[in-house]
Formats: sequence, C-alpha cells, structure tokens
Amino acid sequence: MAERQMQIGEVAERTGLSLRTIRHYEDVGLVSPSARSKGGFRLYTAADAERLMVVRRMKPLDFSLEEMRDLLEITDRLSGAGDPPADGERERLRERLNAYREVADARCETLRAHLMAAEDFAATLRRRLEAHG
Repeated sequence: MAERQMQIGEVAERTGLSLRTIRHYEDVGLVSPSARSKGGFRLYTAADAERLMVVRRMKPLDFSLEEMRDLLEITDRLSGAGDPPADGERERLRERLNAYREVADARCETLRAHLMAAEDFAATLRRRLEAHG
C-alpha cells in the first residue's frame, strides 16, 4: 500500500509553517516534496512533514540554513537510507550529531535564562501597576 501523501496546505497546517516558508525551505534544499500530482501540486509524506518539524525546531535556536542542511544530511545518512555508512563514517556522523546536540543544549540554556529575565521584568511591571493602581 502506498504511503499517504498530503498537499502543501495540509502539511502547513500539520507543521504550523506557512506555505511560503515551506516553499522557501524547498528552494534552499532543506526539504523536497516526495512527489507531484498530475496537476503539478507538491505532495508530501509524513516523513517530509517530520523533516519540516526538525527545521522548525532548529529555527528558534538560531541555527543557520547551512547548519540545518548539514544536520539533516547527518540524520539522513545515519538513518541508513540507501547505502548504510561504514563504522568509521558512522562514528564521525555521530560525533557531528552530538556536537549539534551540545550546541542545542547550550542555546536552550541561554533561552531559559532570557525567559527568566523577561518573566522577572514582566512581574516587576505588574507590581508597579498594582502599587500605582
């Protein structure tokens, strides 16, 4: 049985990305529709939508398009799609993937610190409003 395919609108709804953003990610080589309909419409699979979600999750962590592309290539290679990597290559890919994980962890920590400062500032403003209300 063939895998279910979705048009771009359904993928946009599923991922929370705009049609324009999905098309941009296609233009820059981060994702490609798995097929085209007879009418030329982009058709995506669940795996394509998940790939877009990986990109969406990287965006708030300020990964560049090149870093996103590199990470997707690493995960594609490790998934063994096509010719599985040899042991030495697999280890190098895992090391690169771990480096991205470390960067993501550090950036998450920075975002948590920024969020705490922002919440503290908002609380200060609420207290001042209450004091002068």
